[in-house]
Amino acid sequence: MHPQRTVMYNAHAMNLWKHFCSESISLVAVPMFHITGLVIGLHSTIAAGATMVILPRWDRDYGGKAISRWGVTHWINIPTMVIDLLASAQADRYDLSSLVFIGGGGAAMPQPIAQRLWDLYQLRYCEAYGLTETCGPSHSNPSHATQQQCLGIPYMDANAIVVDPETLRPLSVDEPGEILIEGPMVFDGYWGRPEATQAAFVTVDGVRYFRTGDLGRVDANGYFFMTDRLKRMINVSGYKVWPAEVEAMLFRHPAIAEACVISVPDAYSGESVQAVIVLREGDRLTEAELIAWARQEMAVYKAPRSVNFVERIPKSGSGKVMWRAMQEAAWQKKADSSQ
Repeated sequence: MHPQRTVMYNAHAMNLWKHFCSESISLVAVPMFHITGLVIGLHSTIAAGATMVILPRWDRDYGGKAISRWGVTHWINIPTMVIDLLASAQADRYDLSSLVFIGGGGAAMPQPIAQRLWDLYQLRYCEAYGLTETCGPSHSNPSHATQQQCLGIPYMDANAIVVDPETLRPLSVDEPGEILIEGPMVFDGYWGRPEATQAAFVTVDGVRYFRTGDLGRVDANGYFFMTDRLKRMINVSGYKVWPAEVEAMLFRHPAIAEACVISVPDAYSGESVQAVIVLREGDRLTEAELIAWARQEMAVYKAPRSVNFVERIPKSGSGKVMWRAMQEAAWQKKADSSQ
């Protein structure tokens, strides 16, 4: 639940942060049903009285042409869009010299892409961090002092700390723990879910904080870095995928006896969805067939991009699916193969 104050706070704060004014021109290429497109793309542009160049959907060559034609000055995006644009065979033909600010979040910007952006256009990508519960960004890199693979520093009027997720004890510099946030952009709670709202907030040293469920650390200069997640959530190009939802849909397939959904590393989207599947005895199903079926049943970004067929899914002594062990094994396998 976001009242007017949280939405408009971040709309105006973002304009101040990125030096956005009535003469600015913004490329809005992220969906407006998403918190980034709604608050940063739509509301902040209207609040500034600026110009919006709207793309109905992302197309790298159309995006490059739009920046060149309209003299776009500010572009908030998902890093995969920048990766896609620079990978285009037409990339050298686009004039991006009008851009004075480029940044976004949802996934980490790969260091080689950030370096290429600087080498080609002298643009420093400003990574940011936020959640739907914080109405967009709660952290961002300052445009004059960016760090790569970094969430940035807390937004104006925001306060963030790192605590032990079990004891809520505030932790020291560079000590990993759960990131907590308080500030004018934090939501009021979950609609019709008082128990979930209560669990989402904790009080530390007399201050009420929102629990992000993200594990990170803060360095001596106040910059925050992500290290892991407490919540079982997959981040596909900034879109949040909840494994339980995908698993529930996979169980509708008549050939599936058991299903577990995990994240695997993806060079393009940061993470992608993998389905670990046990088939019913006597049934046959290929990876391509299951992926095609899933894309008919759910949003494309939620559908598995890979499938691992196994004889059994590992479980703990209490019968709980050991999804984390499978996920860690998949990430390690990817790391070993890239060496």
